[in-house]
Parts: sequence; structure tokens; C-alpha cells
Amino acid sequence: MKIVNMDCPTEEALIRQCLTPLAGVAALDFDLLNRILTVHHSLQDTSSIQAKLADIGMQGVALSTGQDSAGAASELVAARKAARKKWLMMGFAGAMAIAAEITAYATGKETSLPVATLALIAILAGGIPTLKKAWIALRHFTLNIHLLMAVAVIGAAAIGQWPEAAVVICLFGIAELIEAASLERARNAISGLAAQAPDTALLQQADGSWQETATAHVSLGQLLRIRPGERIALDGIVASGQSDVDQAAITGESMPATKTAGDKVYAGTLNQAGVLEIHVTSLQNETTLARIARSVQQAQSQRAPTQRFVDQFARIYTPVVFAIALLVAIVPPLLGSGVWHDYIYMALVLLVIACPCALVISTPVTIVCGLALAAKRGILVKGGLYLEQGRKLTAIAVDKTGTLTEGKPVLTDIVSLSALSEQQALYIAASLDALSQHPVGRAIVAAYLARNNDHANGLADVSDFMSLSGRGIRGSIDGTRYYLGNQRLCNEQDLTLSSVQKSELEQELSRLEAQAKTVVVLSDGKAILALLAVADSPRQSSLAAIRQMQDMGIRLTMLTGDNRHTAAAIGEQLGISDIRAELLPDDKLAAMNELSSAANAVTGMVGDGVNDAPALARASIGFAMGAAGTDTALETADVALMQDDLRKLPEFIHISRRTAAILWQNIALALGIKAVFFILTLSGHSSLWMAVFADTGTSLLVVLNGLRMLRHKKIPGLTG
Repeated sequence: MKIVNMDCPTEEALIRQCLTPLAGVAALDFDLLNRILTVHHSLQDTSSIQAKLADIGMQGVALSTGQDSAGAASELVAARKAARKKWLMMGFAGAMAIAAEITAYATGKETSLPVATLALIAILAGGIPTLKKAWIALRHFTLNIHLLMAVAVIGAAAIGQWPEAAVVICLFGIAELIEAASLERARNAISGLAAQAPDTALLQQADGSWQETATAHVSLGQLLRIRPGERIALDGIVASGQSDVDQAAITGESMPATKTAGDKVYAGTLNQAGVLEIHVTSLQNETTLARIARSVQQAQSQRAPTQRFVDQFARIYTPVVFAIALLVAIVPPLLGSGVWHDYIYMALVLLVIACPCALVISTPVTIVCGLALAAKRGILVKGGLYLEQGRKLTAIAVDKTGTLTEGKPVLTDIVSLSALSEQQALYIAASLDALSQHPVGRAIVAAYLARNNDHANGLADVSDFMSLSGRGIRGSIDGTRYYLGNQRLCNEQDLTLSSVQKSELEQELSRLEAQAKTVVVLSDGKAILALLAVADSPRQSSLAAIRQMQDMGIRLTMLTGDNRHTAAAIGEQLGISDIRAELLPDDKLAAMNELSSAANAVTGMVGDGVNDAPALARASIGFAMGAAGTDTALETADVALMQDDLRKLPEFIHISRRTAAILWQNIALALGIKAVFFILTLSGHSSLWMAVFADTGTSLLVVLNGLRMLRHKKIPGLTG
């Protein structure tokens, strides 16, 4: 449900206190920046939840699974009107407070009837919302900023400080409005992700004409026309046309990608040159962009470690300072060390200082800005936990095929070791691999099709097909069972080889593997028939990414199912010395266990999000490479690198380190200013209005400091 007036941790704490004890309520999840509360409950009737919310002056509006643009727009208009009304009222209250100050200064009487009247008007005009919230907090025995502020204002008026009471309430109200405006920008950082996709699209009608149609009414498989300069409304496959498409909204790429028939395009990306016609593959709420926005929103609602620490600290800090203020107000006068008026005033100042708002609000704002920045640069982080952990990475394991290399191997050699011709060996291997999805298998099939004018129907029928995990495949053609795989699979068979055959096999394997080629062996279970070699070149971006991470002090390990010689050759080209080859999925998991067993080691694993699932799950942070077109990777990885560019990994680490730096800057700023004013107050050099200015000003400063993440356009030394 959406709670419009849930703006800060103060309201969250009050809601949690009221709803948690309610029978049937299992858990509460808060999305503070979007003002959304999720209640996990077993209640048949939610009226008791609404009644509890109403008791604390709040109302929850149930949310449907999606919200149309008209509803969002009307809500935005209403919010802006309410904000303008609050600013006008606060402006009037401020004028009255200034008038009270001027009158008191001119007459020298702070307790005169004109001064008190002007101050009271200011307090009522600008402070009624604060006083109402204070009364609710008092009824529920909750110490929050509104109760502390109300006590300070009422206490100041009670000891005759009418002008100061009026200025305090006005300063507090104005600061809250400024803080709300700043937080709105943080909210927009998330909502702006999904807003990049247009609400309408040019849809082909039954008669062949084209009509502008709301994207919510477009069905799967329908044809859209995208003109130059327009953003693509929904995910789809290009049916016709050619154009350059700016995919920065999804992948963070700085250069446009050329799209032709058969290529995938994404909602929110910008068509730059030609006209494209696309078949729709995802509905409005299921596009890659919508899933990214949804993931970022869910991620920012999860509490990061620093945020949990700050919340726990604030729960102890506020009551302690409140108790100190109470002792300051009572003990010295009782001991005859001063007059009641001075110490009560000092205690009121301490109450204002006691508010932990600046400390508490700084963490979620900074975290959400870090998540939004990462998403804009094509890095989808699934939670504040992973964003914070990224800076602590000490060891990263990287899969070879498709991660360090292009993942598009090509057939380079066919070596027959039997009576089969090269063409016959390729025919058998391609027939087997036609049923496989492995990159090496696709390369062999592609080579066969290229040599036979793309006649796929010329391949043999394969029966008894089986994929042998981490080793290869097998299948029967015309009654003969064939095996196609790596040397591990070859060693498992009872092959009869003469010394000459063994020597020839070893010689050919050494020659091909020394050239960084992956070799697969074709056999019939009795003898080796042929060797087929494919080459997969390292990505140009991988070498730069590896150097950047090594400069960051991160230990890199290559994990691959490929043979040792090929892995060593690729590792030498890329500068990776720790290479683990010929690994099954369980072996990769064991390697991750070894890397993670080091004391306090935070480890990462980079893979495709599917085949490396055990190792990805074992790592502290699992990274899915090139996840833009992979639904499974988007759902399962802790961090999804939307582009096939390993340089996104050091970029993520940089964003993590920057986020942590701003977090600790905010914490130091909030605590430092409070410490300074605590000392000033106890030494008699502070005042109520100064305390309010310091407290609310600090809240504003930490919010603005967190928002600096959104302006961080370029990462020095990393991808542009």
C-alpha cells in the first residue's frame, strides 16, 4: 500500500511500532523513498491495519500490480499543489515570526501581548502539522523529532521565549519542506528508469495501416514501427529495417549498436537513424527496462549493513540524549548551581540536537542514488548489501568462455585420425551438436552450414542423444553410437589405441592447444575418429578490466571446463596466473569454497548466470555477464552486468567504493555537527534556533551529499 505522508524514518518507526504487535501481521517491508509499505499478513480483513494507521494520522492506499500513467500524473499534480500550499502557509508563518522578533527587539519585551500574539499566529500557521504528529507520538510513547520539537517550542513559550519559539517552528517547517524536495529527487532517480519507455507506440492495424496506440494495449507478436529519433516502447525482435540504436538505458554502452533483422531491441532505447519494424516479445510490465526498474526499487527497500547499524545506533542514541537533557534541566537547579530558566532552556536545545534524522536519512538516500547510478551505467545491483560489499572484494573467479573471451568460437581445424574424411567427421559432429547449446557445438554446426550453403536439413537424424555434464555429448547415427567431447570423456571410454595412434593423438593435441584452441574428440567408443579444434579469442575489453582490478588489489582466478593448455594460453594473453582448468560444475564450486575460505574474504564469481549456478551461489557476490537478453541471469544474479563488457566489473567496484565514502562522510558530518552543538550547548554558547538550523540543515546537507552520486557521470580510467 502507498502511504503519502510517510516521508522519513520517524513515520516508519511509528508505523512499525503500531503494526508489528497486531495479530496476523508477520512482517513489514518499507520502501521509504517511494512511500510504499508492504504488509505480510494472514488477515481476512485488513480493516484493523487501516484502523491502526488512521490512529497515527496515516492512510494506506492499496496498490494494484501496475499503475497507469494518468494515475501517476494526477498524483504528481496533487502532490505539487499540496507542496505549494505548504510553502505559502510556511511563508506566512515566517513573516509572523520575523514580525515577532522585530517587535520584541524594538520594545525590549519578549513577553508582551503583541509579541506573544504574533508568535502564536506563527506557531499555529506553521506548526500545526508538527504539533499533531507530536501528540500522536506522545500517545504511543515514541520519542521522535516531532515530539522533541514540540516540547522545545512549548517549553520556550512557557519560559517566555516567544519570538524564539516562533522562529524555531518556522525554521523546522521550512527545512522539512526543503528536505522533502531533495528526497523527491532521489525518488525520481528510480521512477525515471522506467519512464524512459514511451507510453504509446505506432502499431500496425488489421488493415495494414499504422495507428498510435497505448503500449498497455499492445499484445505479444504485434508489429511496431519505430521512426528515427523515437524511443522503442517495448522489447522486440527486428522484423525489417536497419538502424543504429542507443542502448545506454539498458547496457550503459556509450556507442550505439547497429540493429538489423533478427536482432533484439529493448524498451527505452533510442532509435537514431533508420525506420525499424519490430515484433513485440514483452508486454509493458515485463520489458527488460521494467524489470530493471523493479529490481532497483526492490533493492533500495532492503536495508544495507550500514543502514541497519545506523538504525540500531539511533534507537539507543535518542533516549540517551533525552535523558541527559532531562538531567540538565533538573539536577543543576536542585543543587543550587544555577537558575531554572537557564537550564531548562539548555535542556530544550539538547532535545532538538537529540534528533537523529540527519543520521538515519543519509543512508537510504545514498544507497538508492548508488543503485540508480549503477543501473544507468548498465549494472543492475540486487540490493544495498551487494553495493556495500563490492568495495571489499578481495578475490574474483571468472569463467572463461563468454566472459573473458568473445564466447563465439569458430572452427579452425579438423584432423582425421581414422578412415573418415574431414567432411564426414564434420557431418557426424555437426549432427550431434545440432542438439546442443554449447558455444563450441554451435561453432561446429555453423561451420558445417557455411560449407553446405546453410542446408540444415542435410544433417543426420540422431537418436539416444544425451548431454554429459562437463564432458560432452553422445548420440547414435544409423545404429552407431558416437561420443563428442573433451579428453575427460575420452578417458572414460575403453578405447584401444596403438602406440602410433597415441603418439599422433598427443602430438596433435599439444599442437592445437598450444595455439589456444579448444579441441573436441570424436569417437565411436572404440577408437578415436577425429579431432575438431575451435578458437575463441579474448575480448579486447577483458585485458583492460583485468589490469584495472589487479591495480585495485584484487586476486583473479580463471575457472574453466576447457583443457589446461588452452586455458593457460588465454590466461597468458590476459595476464591471469591462477588458472583452474578441466573443471566440472562441482569442481568450480569446490574452487569457490577454497577462495572463500580465506579469513574475511569477500569473493565474486563472474559467469553466465546459468551454467555456473553453484559457484555463483557460493560466492559473496554472483555476477552475471551480458544479462540484457537473459531473463534467468536478471532474476538469479546478485549483480547483472547488462553489457558483454568485463570493464563493468571494476566500474561496479568503483561505484561501491564511492557510495561507501559518501555514506561515511554523511555519518561523520551528522555526528560531528551534533557533537559540536552538544559542546556549545553545555558551555552556554548555543540557542534553540541555532540548534534547529544545525539539525535540519545537517539533514539537508547529507541528502544533497548523497544526491551527488547521481551527478557522477564519468568513472576515471574506466568505461565511458
